[in-house]
Amino acid sequence: MQTGTGGSDSGAMADDVPARNGLRARLHDIMAGLSLASMNIPQVLGYTRIAAMPAVTGLYTVLLPLVAFACFGASKHLVVAADSATAAIFSSAVGRMATPGSAHYMALVSMVALLSAGFLLVARLFRLGFLADFLSRTVLVGFLAGVGLQVALAMTRDMLGITTTAHNPVLQLFQTLSQLAYVNVPTLLLSGCIVAIIMAGDRLTPRAPLALVTVVGTIVASMTCGLSRFGIETIGPIAGGLPRLSIPDVSWNDMLALLPSTTSCVFVIIAQSAATSRAFAQRFHDPVDDNADILGLCAANAAAGLSGTFTVNGSPTQTAMAVRAGGRSQLAQLTFAIVTMLVLVFLTAPLQYLPRCVLASIVFTVALGMIDLRAMAAIRRESPGEFGLALVTAAAVVGIGVEQGIFLAIALSLFRHVRHSYEPHTMILRRDGQSGLLEPYDVRPGQQTAPGLIVYRFCADLFYANATRFAHDVRVLVDNAPTPVRCLVIDASAITDIDFSAASDLRDLFTALRGRHVTVIFGRVTPYLRADMDRHRITPVVGAANIHAQLHTAIAAAQQAMAGSDTPHP
Repeated sequence: MQTGTGGSDSGAMADDVPARNGLRARLHDIMAGLSLASMNIPQVLGYTRIAAMPAVTGLYTVLLPLVAFACFGASKHLVVAADSATAAIFSSAVGRMATPGSAHYMALVSMVALLSAGFLLVARLFRLGFLADFLSRTVLVGFLAGVGLQVALAMTRDMLGITTTAHNPVLQLFQTLSQLAYVNVPTLLLSGCIVAIIMAGDRLTPRAPLALVTVVGTIVASMTCGLSRFGIETIGPIAGGLPRLSIPDVSWNDMLALLPSTTSCVFVIIAQSAATSRAFAQRFHDPVDDNADILGLCAANAAAGLSGTFTVNGSPTQTAMAVRAGGRSQLAQLTFAIVTMLVLVFLTAPLQYLPRCVLASIVFTVALGMIDLRAMAAIRRESPGEFGLALVTAAAVVGIGVEQGIFLAIALSLFRHVRHSYEPHTMILRRDGQSGLLEPYDVRPGQQTAPGLIVYRFCADLFYANATRFAHDVRVLVDNAPTPVRCLVIDASAITDIDFSAASDLRDLFTALRGRHVTVIFGRVTPYLRADMDRHRITPVVGAANIHAQLHTAIAAAQQAMAGSDTPHP
């Protein structure tokens, strides 16, 4: 009886462990949501300056859109809210159609969000999430480093208490340096203290909600001591109240005029959100479902458009804030939304006393954390070429913009892949003197597998750009062979596809070899390759009997052919 009771107690205790761990994780997510709110609520208010919208609409971006993405998206970490890249895109376009801040302007901005939701729904139906597959880990590391550097440079102006007008980070840096003589010393000292507290706290107590403590503390200090007396700028008055759901009143012609800027926003939303969600999913070894995330982004933008605010996007900075605060699921984002609702109803009055430099200092420390120097060093150590790609990506994000940086990174990744396919590894197989097995060696003139026999391996699919390399290697080997070649065996293990142009080149090559009494035999031919060879009329040129599924049968056929012609064989 005692044994049975003890076993039951042990089982109950074992069952309690996952429950306690789950409760602890949920508590961490709730605390992360509180800390996230303290950092991000002021930040989204700042984005309204780029969007030329009322300050309260910044809070609306982290209310219903956050809930919508949490319900429909797949990423555990992605924070979907106001974003500077999309805000800059639509504000410049809509600003030419209506007076910024007017009722018509606000309706047009909300319609951009609704149209973005429609385009994202189409992207989900066509399963365009595969576009994110073109973002390699190297690109993601460079992308986040570039965003981190860009945001850090942008925050320095508020940390120093100066004003800049440029949107480009490089121009912002030059303007900041030119105005160092006008730095507000109290603002600089307060910013330095905030940065020191947060960075020291990250080392000593990484789980502590230091951002929340600093925000609350500085608001209290600003209310009681009047920090504005020392030239420390605060956020200022903010309207309160929950959003009203409605469809923007926009004409059909205006909707058509909004399509180009909406298309630009959608491309940035898909690329930036995918890059951000994948970067943090890889950090925590979580699964990725880009198509589900697109559906979540669709729902979030629909909620934004109906609630009178502007386009939302997956934010690298705010996602980094959530992760840094300890958030590991969308519960942190839902907590953020609840806090936002409470702020809208009860706390907009105290929020006006928050110093801008405190917000900038918090974001500055998060931005520095996005620059993963260890990952960059590992890439440089293992693959210098990919390290250059990461640097180019980071420089493009800083120099020309997030959206251009992402697309340039994708283009460079594809170019790198094409270059590898254009210059693939090619080998000749020769017997090893000790093992007697066929081993690969670099292709060089004067080499043979055996007298009269060449076994050649081409390590890529054949297409218009690399077919010349294939033909050149074969001609070099055949023309410079020490013994006249009777059989050429092609190890096609790495070839799964032949395009139209390459097939034409191969037919010409094999016809020329046949004229020189060289028999061409294929080994390790997959069904996919055989289908291409049949379709492109390569099979009749080499002969169906000379196409084999295994390499050893192809070599045996070559031996038999050479024996029949009294040619020595290996």
